[in-house]
Amino acid sequence: MPPGTTIVARDSTEAPAPGVYSICYINGFQSQPGDTSTWLERHPDLVLKADGQPVLDPNWPDEILFDTTSPERRDAILKILQPTLERCAKSGFDAVEIDNLDSFTRSGGMISVDDNIALATAYASRAHALGLAIGQKNAGEFSARLHTTVGFDFAVVEECHRFDECQLYRAVYGESMIDIEYADDLRGTFAEACADPGSPRAMVLRDRRLVADTGTGYVYQHC
Repeated sequence: MPPGTTIVARDSTEAPAPGVYSICYINGFQSQPGDTSTWLERHPDLVLKADGQPVLDPNWPDEILFDTTSPERRDAILKILQPTLERCAKSGFDAVEIDNLDSFTRSGGMISVDDNIALATAYASRAHALGLAIGQKNAGEFSARLHTTVGFDFAVVEECHRFDECQLYRAVYGESMIDIEYADDLRGTFAEACADPGSPRAMVLRDRRLVADTGTGYVYQHC
């Protein structure tokens, strides 16, 4: 880890980083690329479909959206992902971040924000029961409601400086948030982003592919 690192987020399939606050990444509203075929084969009724075809994330076309539109489907999705939450806790992670809460914005109106908030609430309840904090990811405009209703403890944000969205999260979570900016799309210099009074205290600059520090194109700075 780079010197001065105090927080590390890793995929749920990895071990937590030692000696730092460790956040376990879970894709809670869409499939992970490597798991897409499994969802289609084993759980086709939990995959959102339009005209009989799975609905894809246009930015990540190897990810399909989960169908969160009924209590029965939400319960089934939670049951499938609950062992992942349990693995995060057992491995020694301190918290989880549940990605793609905003999948409803890519559903063509088939999923509502209320559908995803209901599933997020179930994730939060289970995470807290396991002794894990839980972080909000995406849907900044709903932060106040998500913090109060769902029980999110902090926020993990991507490019809030670039899109002028940091205040949506800071107004609710204060400094209990982490922002990741990407070198290929950074607005201005990273020093300028860090100096912006609207930016959170914890901000990281990374390459978009998140390559290892020995890989070509690796970028890492923090403030």
